[in-house]
Amino acid sequence: MNLENMCSASALQALSKLLSSPEEEEDDLEQVSYPSSSVGALSPGNIGPPKKEESKVNPPNHTENRKDIWDPEEVPEGLEFDDMWDPREQPEYDIIFKQQVGAEDVFLGMTRKDPSTACCEDLLVKIKLPGTKTSDITLDIHEKILDLRTPKHKLLLHLPHPVDSKTGKASFITETETLEVILTMKREFDFINFF
Repeated sequence: MNLENMCSASALQALSKLLSSPEEEEDDLEQVSYPSSSVGALSPGNIGPPKKEESKVNPPNHTENRKDIWDPEEVPEGLEFDDMWDPREQPEYDIIFKQQVGAEDVFLGMTRKDPSTACCEDLLVKIKLPGTKTSDITLDIHEKILDLRTPKHKLLLHLPHPVDSKTGKASFITETETLEVILTMKREFDFINFF
């Protein structure tokens, strides 16, 4: 008789009884039999109450369309803009948070603004585009995505916060060949920070 096999099987049964709550013991009418002869059949999955088989029925609000490969909810946002076969290089860019600070903030401290990004209203994106003319730039801004295309560069940037795509401002600085895009952020609790 192998004492090691009996100890491990009995130890697993005792551990299973300790881990299962009294409510689960009442619900589970079936007893699980553990093999006592082989240790290979025991695994960490044998600890605890037996798993109930999940039903494979579609949720009631899900309409099944057999022509669809996947649901629209499964596709990440912004994937429709991405083109992995596009050979254009991605330009260098910086994302900077920007505050609108007045004299009452600097000298009197009348508003509750502090230097953190929670008190920033705008998002400034600086994109370096060497060898690009203003007329070659195509810029498309969505709530969470900035899409920039030029003949030499392509940038698909997922923004850190949702922005107001209608009130953005863009300016191209020819001396440094940099495009500066200022976007107003739309965050959930901005009404608390900016009263």
